[in-house]
This record gives sequence, C-alpha cells and structure tokens, in this order.
Amino acid sequence: MLLGVLQEAHPTARGFAQMTQGRPTPTRTMRSHTDSLLAVAFFKDGRRVVTASHDKTLRICDMQRGSLVGGPFEGHKDYVRSVAISPDDRRIASSGDDKTIIIWDVESKQMIFDPLEKHTGWVLSVCFSPDGKRLASGSHDKTVVVWDAETGGVLVTLDRHNNSVWSVAFSPDGLKLASGSADHSIRIWRSDNAELLLEIDAHQHWVRSVVWSPDGQQLVSASFDKTVKFWSSDDGDQIGQPCTGHTYHSLAISSDGSFIATASDDKTLRLWCTKTHKLMGQVLEHAAWVRCVAISPNGELLVSGDGEGKVLLCSIKHILEQHNAEEGILEDEEAQQQRLLFSETQLRSHESNEGFIGNHGIPSNHPSDIDERSGIDNERSLFDILAIQATLRNGSITNILHTAEELLTQEIDADDNDYNSYANRSVVRARHAEWENALQDAVKSIAIQPSLLGYVSKGIALCGDGQLWEAMEAFDLAFIFYNHNAIIVDLLLLIKAISLFNAGRHDEAVRRVQDLATIYQHPDRFPCSAVNSYLRAQLAIIDFENGQYNEAADQLTASMTGLFLHTTLLEPRLKIFTVLFGWDLDSLWETINQRRCDAFLLAGRVIEAVESFQYMMSMINEGSCIGWSTTFKQDCTAHCVAKAHDAVAASNYEMAVALYSAAIALNSSNESLFAHRSKVNLERKLYAEALHDAEKVIELNPSSYLGYEVKHAALHKAQRYDEATEAFNIMFSKLDHGPDAQRQSKPHITDVSTISLTRFPELRQRYISPSEAEDTIRQAVHAQLEHAPLRLLNTFTGRLCNRGAQIHTFLQSTEYKQLLYSSMIHAPLQTELITEAVAKYFSRVMLSHRWEQNEPLLHDIQDKVVYDLNPVGTTVKLQTFCKTARDAGYRWAWSDTCCIDQNNNVELQRSVNSMFVWYRQSALTIVYLSDVLPSAKSGALANSAWNTRGWTIQEFLAPTVILFYRADWTPYLNDHSPNHKKSALIMQELQNSTGIDASSLITFRPSMKGAREKLQWASSRVTTLQEDIAYSLFGIFGIHLPVIYGETKQNALGRLLQEIVARSGDITALDWIGKSSRFNSCLPADITSYKAPPCMLSSLPEDEMQTSVSRLQNAVAIESASTLYTLLDNLSAPRFANSRLQLPCIAFPVTEVRRRGGQDQETCFTYYVKADGLQDLVITTEDRLVQFSRARPTQQIFLLVRPWNRYDLRLLDFEDDKSIKTMSMPWSMSDRSVSGSPDEYEESVGSELPSRALRLMVRLGQAFGALLLAQQRGGEYKRIASDHNIMARVKSMTTVHDMMDIRTLEIL
Repeated sequence: MLLGVLQEAHPTARGFAQMTQGRPTPTRTMRSHTDSLLAVAFFKDGRRVVTASHDKTLRICDMQRGSLVGGPFEGHKDYVRSVAISPDDRRIASSGDDKTIIIWDVESKQMIFDPLEKHTGWVLSVCFSPDGKRLASGSHDKTVVVWDAETGGVLVTLDRHNNSVWSVAFSPDGLKLASGSADHSIRIWRSDNAELLLEIDAHQHWVRSVVWSPDGQQLVSASFDKTVKFWSSDDGDQIGQPCTGHTYHSLAISSDGSFIATASDDKTLRLWCTKTHKLMGQVLEHAAWVRCVAISPNGELLVSGDGEGKVLLCSIKHILEQHNAEEGILEDEEAQQQRLLFSETQLRSHESNEGFIGNHGIPSNHPSDIDERSGIDNERSLFDILAIQATLRNGSITNILHTAEELLTQEIDADDNDYNSYANRSVVRARHAEWENALQDAVKSIAIQPSLLGYVSKGIALCGDGQLWEAMEAFDLAFIFYNHNAIIVDLLLLIKAISLFNAGRHDEAVRRVQDLATIYQHPDRFPCSAVNSYLRAQLAIIDFENGQYNEAADQLTASMTGLFLHTTLLEPRLKIFTVLFGWDLDSLWETINQRRCDAFLLAGRVIEAVESFQYMMSMINEGSCIGWSTTFKQDCTAHCVAKAHDAVAASNYEMAVALYSAAIALNSSNESLFAHRSKVNLERKLYAEALHDAEKVIELNPSSYLGYEVKHAALHKAQRYDEATEAFNIMFSKLDHGPDAQRQSKPHITDVSTISLTRFPELRQRYISPSEAEDTIRQAVHAQLEHAPLRLLNTFTGRLCNRGAQIHTFLQSTEYKQLLYSSMIHAPLQTELITEAVAKYFSRVMLSHRWEQNEPLLHDIQDKVVYDLNPVGTTVKLQTFCKTARDAGYRWAWSDTCCIDQNNNVELQRSVNSMFVWYRQSALTIVYLSDVLPSAKSGALANSAWNTRGWTIQEFLAPTVILFYRADWTPYLNDHSPNHKKSALIMQELQNSTGIDASSLITFRPSMKGAREKLQWASSRVTTLQEDIAYSLFGIFGIHLPVIYGETKQNALGRLLQEIVARSGDITALDWIGKSSRFNSCLPADITSYKAPPCMLSSLPEDEMQTSVSRLQNAVAIESASTLYTLLDNLSAPRFANSRLQLPCIAFPVTEVRRRGGQDQETCFTYYVKADGLQDLVITTEDRLVQFSRARPTQQIFLLVRPWNRYDLRLLDFEDDKSIKTMSMPWSMSDRSVSGSPDEYEESVGSELPSRALRLMVRLGQAFGALLLAQQRGGEYKRIASDHNIMARVKSMTTVHDMMDIRTLEIL
C-alpha cells in the first residue's frame, strides 16, 4: 500500500521522534542582556524581537543579523517581567517589579509619558488590545487594570482575583479580556464594560500563561501543575486532553493556531499540536532555565530567552513540514479507510494476501509475472484440462444455456459414445437444477469413458440432489486425473467446496476454502482467497434476504477484503466457476456493494451506508446503476435526516452533524441539509462551521430566505452583530418578496429532508420587520430620555454627551445591536423587554454633594475627557465619581456642577423643575461627604455640611438606591451593602438628624399632603442663593413653577406656598410664627418660621366626645347647631392667587386691645385681647398696634379668626390623597353598612345630621390656633404676625350664635 511505502521512506510519519530531523536546532544564539531573560516578543517583520531582563532593561535584537539594534531601553527601577508590542510596531509596553508600566516609542527608545502607576505590587503581564488603543496589565496585587494606551489614563480596574494575576490577554476581536491567576483560575471579562463573563477553575497550581486561539473560540493556559489545557471561550468547558510534560513558565501560539510552544525551568522548549494535543518533534534544550518563548508571525521561527541572558532562535519549519506530512498521511489513511471501510489490520492483511496493487489493479506480488495474455492462457488451460467444450463455455458466458444444451444434445445424438458431450450436458442440466438428468448424463459419460469432467459433473449433480456422501466419492475419484498438476488439485478442492456450499453446507465449505487460501498463497496457485470472499459474499446475501441486515453488512464488508478491487473478479481463472456454477462475476462486485449499502441502510447504520455508497461510486460509473443509486440516495438521505432530527431532539449534536454530513455527501445540492447542519453547529458553538454551511445554502439557492436565516443566527452567535442584522434584513426582504413557490416551502428531495424547516407563513409570523423593531426601540429611547437630564457623562469614555450623543452611543453599542436582533427574531414585539433593556442601558448614577470652590463647570469639560483633566481640587471628585459609577457597571453619570448650562435660563428652569424626577429615576445616587474622614464613626453623616444644604433634602428623599461615601471614596461606616437605604443604622442616624421619619426617608412620595411637616424638614437648611430654598422644594411637593433667579427669597417662598394652598386646599402652611412676608401677610418671610412644631391639638377621646354630645343635646337648639353645620359644609376651599388669599373662616370681632405697661423701649409687645365669643387671650407681636392706643383711637376693625378646614367636618374629600379614603367618619358611618343605592346613602346621611352637628359643636369648643387680622382701607385684611401661636377658645360651646360669623376673607 501507498501508506506502507511512505512509512518506509519517512519513518517520522509514524512518530519516530528519535530521528535527528525531528529535533529543532538553534540557528542563532546571542547574548542580549547581562542577566536572566524574562520576556520576549516578535515584531511583525519576523526579524526583530524585543527582550526584557532581570537587568532592568529592554533590548531590540535583529535575529537575522545576530546583532543588537541600538542601545537599551532604560527606565525601570527593578526587574522587567513582561513586554508587549503594539499592533503598528511603533510602541512597546513593559512592566516589572517596580510596580510600573512604561510605554516606549520604538524609534526613539524614549518613554511616551511618565511611568503608569496604579498597581501596588509587581506588574507581571502586559498586552495591547488588537486596535492598539488599550493596554491591559496584571499584577501581584491581584488586580487587572485596563489603560488608555494613547493617554495613559486608567479605564477600569478589575479586582475579583484572589491571588496574583500572572497573565492577561485580549481576544483577537478585542471584545474580551482573559486573565490567569495564582488563584488557579482564569477569568474572562467584557473589555468594554468590565463585566465578568466567565470564571474557569482551571488548574491545580498557578496559571502562569494564557493565550487565545486566532479565531477567539479557545483559550490555552499553562500552569505550574505541569499541564497545558484548552478551553472553550464561550462556556469554559475543557477541550480534549491536556498537554503534559514539564512545569510551564511561558506559552505562545502560532498565528494560524495550529501549534503552541512552551518554555520551562527544566531548560527545554516544546512544540505541541493544538489539534491532537500531542508533542511535535523533539525538545529543544537550553543551557539554563527558560522563562519566555515567542513564535514568529509566519510560524517558522521560535525565539526564547534563558537564565544566562541568551536569546536562541530556532527554525522549526522542517518540524512543521514533517508533522504536516504525518498528519496528511494519517488523513489520507483515514479517508482511505472511510472509503473502503477497512480497518488498518484488514488492509495489511490484504497486502499480505494479495500484494501491491499495480497500475491496472491486478493482484500480484510481482506485477510483471502475469499480464493479460498469460491470463487468457491460464483460462484456456483450465477449460482444456476439464475438457469444457466451447459450446458450454460460450453458452455460460452469454447466458444462453438452452442453446448450448440443444447443441450438445445434437452432438450426443450424432455420436452416442461422445462421453465428453454427456459430461458437458450434465453441467448444463446441473445449472438448471435438473439434478436427476444431470446425474444420468454424468454416469453415462463415466460409463463410456471415465474422465475428470465426468466425475466433476457427477459430484456436482449428486451434491445438488443431496447425495453428499456419493458426491464426495465422485470428487475423490476425480483426483485420479490431476497428473501432478497443482492447479488441478486447487481447482478440484474448490469445486468440491463450492458444491458443498450450494448444497447448504455453508460453514464446512467456507472452512475448506479458508484453509486452502491460508496454505496456498503462491501466485501460480489458484486464487483461493477470491473464492473465499465470493462465498462469504453469498452468505451475506443470504443473511440479507433473511432480514439479518447487521450480519449481512458485516459479512459483505469482510468479503470485500478478498475482492479488494472489482478488477479482482476479472481474474480469468475464476471464469471456470461461471461455467460450472453460474457465477455472475461481471456484476458480482456491483451486487455485493449494492447489497452492502442496502444492508447498512436497513440495519439503521446510515453513516456506514453512505460511506459504502461513496466507496462504490469512487470505483464505478454511477450511470451503470442509476436506477438503484437514485432510489438508494433518496431513501438513505431520508433516513439520515430523520435520525439527525432524533439526535437533535436528544441533544446529541455531534451525531446529528455526522448524520447531516452523510446526507450532504449523498446530495450536496440540497440546501436544506446544509441549513440543518448549520443550526446544529450553532448548538455546538462551532460558529465558523455554521456560517460556512449558511454561505453554502445561499450559494445553492440565492433567492431563498433559508440561507440568510441560518446565516444571521450564526453571525449573531459569533457576536458579529452588524453582519447578523444585515443578513436578517436580506432574509426578511426575501420573505416579503420571495416567489410563491418558495412560500410553499416545497421539499427538495423528500418531505423528510425538510423536517423542522418552518413553513413560510409561520416563519414570517415569527419575525418582526427591522423597521418596526428599530422604530419601537427608538420610541423607547425617546421615552426613556424624555425625563432624563439633557447631558450625561459617559463613564467609559469620560466625555460629556448631549442627548444626540447619548443616542448615537447607544446605536453604536453592542447592547443596541443585541436588542435590535433579539427584537426582530421574537414576535410579537416584546415592548416591555425593549423598555427594560433601554432603561438598563441608559441607567445613570447621580451625584449628591456639597459644592466647593472651583467646581468644574460645563465649559471646563465640554469636548474634553474628564479623565484627562489635571487631577487637582474638585476635578478629582468628578473623576473619582465617574470611575466609581463605571466600576459599579454604569455607563452614564450626572453631576449638577458640569451637566447643566448655568447660563441658559430655559435649561436651568427645566433642570430645577426636573431635579427630583432625575434623582428618583436614577439607578444609583452617590452621596459624597467631603468632610467625613475615613476614620469617622457613626454620627459623622449627621454632622456633615452636606446634611445642612437645601438641595440635598430631595437628593436623599428621591432615590430608591443610595450610597454614602467618605472623603476617600470608601463606603460610609464601611458598609459595602448595595443600598444604604436598607441600612437601619444609617437611616436611623439620618432620621435623628433631619427629623424625617424612617418611612419617608426610604419610600418618600412627592405630594402636597402634610405640607406643614415637609416645610419643617426644610426649615433649618440653607442655600447659597436665597431663592433656592424655595426652588429646592419644588420636587418635594410635586410642583412645577417658573424659576426666576434674582427675585427675593420672600417672593420665591411665597409663590411656592401660594401654589400649595391653591392646589391642595391645605392651610397648614399658615401655621407659623415669626415675621410676615411681603408676598402675603399670611405667609412667613422666611422658611425658618416653620421650625417650631405645628399647632396640633389632640382630639377628644371618643368617650369624652360622647359625654360632651350628651350634655349639648339638652343645652343647645339642635336646629341652630344643624344650621351652623350646613353653613360650614357649604364653605368653599381657600383660593390663593396673585398674592391674595381668599380664606374661609369663623370670625370673632376684637372688642378691646390693651398693651401691657412698661414696654415703650421693647421691640416685642404683649397685648391683652378681648373678642366677642372668645375667652380673653394674650398676644405677643413685633407690630405696635397703634390703632388701640389712647393717643390714636381708630375705627379699624380687628378680627380673631379660626381658619376653616373642612376636615373638621370629617367629610371625605376624594381629591385628596388616596390614604384619606380609608378614614372612618366620626359619626360612626364606619360602623354602618354603606351598601345600597345613592338615595339610600343620602337618606342615611340626612338622618345622622343632628348627631354630626353636635359633634362639630364639641370640636369647635376646643382650643384652636387663631389668626389676628387687621382690616385695610379697601376692605381686605392683613395678618398681624406673632412670635407665639395665638391660642383661642370660645367662651361656651352652647352659645351657637357666637360662632355664626362665617366669612371668606381676602387677605393681602
């Protein structure tokens, strides 16, 4: 065999690694350093390398010339452990034990900028991203840092390893970053947002080196546990067996990914095949330990550095060529084995039995010994020896035996003693199974004259008639005529065995022939092995016809060892059996192969059936059996596809691929088969193979959607989102505009071949048009950004982005491409998921802090990178805030210092009115406490200046997630929980310091309910601009008002309070002490007037209420009480507009005011006041009531009024907050059924009026907070402020008429 010849010529093809040509030999050795080499890397020219050493320097070596290029790179202060060359060969990055990274200019050998300092331990590894814009480093400090290679800025820090990080590597597409650590693990990160994608528990010792395969599908890791392992980069599964041999310090992979090189402390280098994980060639030995190795870009050179400072360059081209030759031979052998379905032992057995196959395929140990002519002579000699007449021979070959029988009969009739014609006619009649007539002719022939053919024909006839003993005697007598001719002996023994076989004695016959084939192997002897194979084939055909398909397939395969090529059956000497037994040698080979294919198919062994068919077609012209082959291909394809579908259902994807591949081998023009295989390869995560099949589908049927359907899926899985979307668009277009025939999804071969390929209407309904998906996403984006800040900081780039830039960034992002693709392939459109995905992408972090001097403003960072700004003063705060947000996984951040155009009034007004909503919708709010030291204990937050500022109240009430950071940007109280609003300790501290209850701190809802309480929260807070004390409360109350910087504090606060009273009817905002506002006298001049607790009088217990009502029933006219109730019930709510308050109230005219004596020099005055219906009271005020002085008597009217609050009636107000709906009505409506019609309800209310009126009288008899009003010339009133609450009380609950002065007063 060719394989044997090649093995003899090239022993390395079978792994003879001992030979010297299997050992890489150094082509150049040179000393580049004065101390040990720790790192080496090739330039793209394949000539130059850069080396790093214990001597703290880097050198560039020209390995072709064997010389150093220029002087050393000097700058490191300790060992240099790692080097990397930028993709453009213009920069070198190095790192070492001085904890720094230096980026060098190759040409000048100068640092591009100062050493990069971030790590706190040795920097053990550096690598450039494929685009050269980023640099990754791994350190002894357990972190990985990603740097901006063009600016030197830190982009992100990855800190999830538990021990030193020895190796870092970007994936070939730059989207992922792998790190290997002494914690025995490999971690894979997304390089754009630092998301941890995968964690692999890889080795039992340090992971010393990690590299990516060029296609990015695999990771290769080397460890001190003396193994190199291969991993799937998608799921972290280990691939194949590890390479084992020595302690691995360094690992390199060739540019085509076909092999790796490893370096070790055992002073050796080794090459390994990435396909087989086997050692390639012999090891290369150094004189000292080896810590670094690199492979040239063309994969033909190996460079390494050792402990003596030497660089060794080896040519490994011949090793690769020998290895490839070996692989090629093995692949050829495998292909031959598949085609012939012979095992290697069977092939060698055939070689020993049949010899080398010559150019004509005729078996012979010596091809020159037998040519075609000699074959013919052999054939004629056999017929002559047996005395086979031409009549019989020609009739047998042309299959017209009846003519031969007639001619032989004529000869017998002409000469009754023609024994030879009797013997020949006996053979013809035996061929017709006319055993009795055949026996008579044979006996007659022997009777006339015994002959070789006479006894042979007699033995054949007797066997056919079942007289086996007599038949054996006849055959034995035939040996009398052998004449010392070995060929006659062979022939008689074979005829005897074949006759036994035809008589049903199969095992005995086959045993006899096998023995002959074993004994007689000389080429001059009869081809017994061919007969043996023929009989085995006949047995197999019998098994096939009996339904024993497995046995038949195996027997037919075995029989083909002897019938190695169908030309074997053309051996001339075998034609004697065509005459004697009717062997159809011309079609036998084809018959055996067809039966073999059918047997495999019917046995369910479809892959072997396909392989058998391929072998058969490689040997003959398919046209000779076109009918059978067409049917077989159809049936076998259907079975392959059906079994493949079953394998897919069972998740046996490897088998499914093999089955689809078998079907494709039968019909490579059926695109649906490629589509099926593509989908299965997607499940196997073999995206390149899936994409290749998808392209084949498109090639076979460019007008079909099918190819693009599988293509977009393959591209998406390979994370090639733009191409995936493009393929989807083409598919969708073809679905919309494809021909009608395609829409019916007509099968190409059989219905089975298109199982699971979705029919057109169903498929169309599964997808969303690209335009619809894009529009929906854009709508979600605009809805998301509608209530978001106009500008946000991109924490990944450090740039300030306006709305357009934010949208552009999103449309260019992987998240958008994934979302668009996912939306298109899942119908109906999942709008909620789209909204969630958009919200997640645009989730932002808000900063709450106290402004300091020289905060960076909008113009300071516009069109700049925040991280590039000079890190001084408050710029550091902004930079650290952005980094903290980025490290938390958020792309967007907002700070009020630089994200608002303070000079744009429209933007400023919108920002102020939207501030609460922005903080409420933030994913996280970071509170920076610049005056809280790292060592601060609990209580520092309460004492922070941040906690005194007006704006910060909404900044900690609005967010749902909040984190407090100390001056050094560490969590307050070292609380690393994800939300400090869930920290009981921190919330308690905040509650104690602000007076805001814990419930409101955690789950605050903006509203105007409880206005007085909210005003008290803000009463002690300060703002830099006086107007801001009011503007900062807009969001707390859910109010939108114009922002008018320059107006007075009183005007700003007045507008806010006016809006609260006007919209809510809540008059608790009138409950204050201090000075009156110029905006309106009923409002305070300053928010500090709300510091005092509100005037809240406790209500009577129900038992006291019932007692008081009982007393009034006999003392008060029910009718008068009901009238009072009705009057109050009909009062409208207060109205407040244009600084004028329309206040409903119960008025009590003041009849006498008398100032306490001795107060002429004081600023506050105390007055004794009498009013109709009220008990006497005392009022203290800064106002001098000159109207009541004896020197200036006046007719000005003063009133003490009780502002009317309709809640005193305990009536339900459906416009108020929902919580009021749960209130119980004090007149016991809560104890009565309110079911029934509205009329029934009104009747019930009417019947309760007297009771309600009396209860109101009791409440009106309690003390209340009164306002002192002075009438003005126009009839309006002004409030006279007091520094104490004016507490008034009616003289008697029974004097209803004293409470009947009910008015709505206009107050200025």
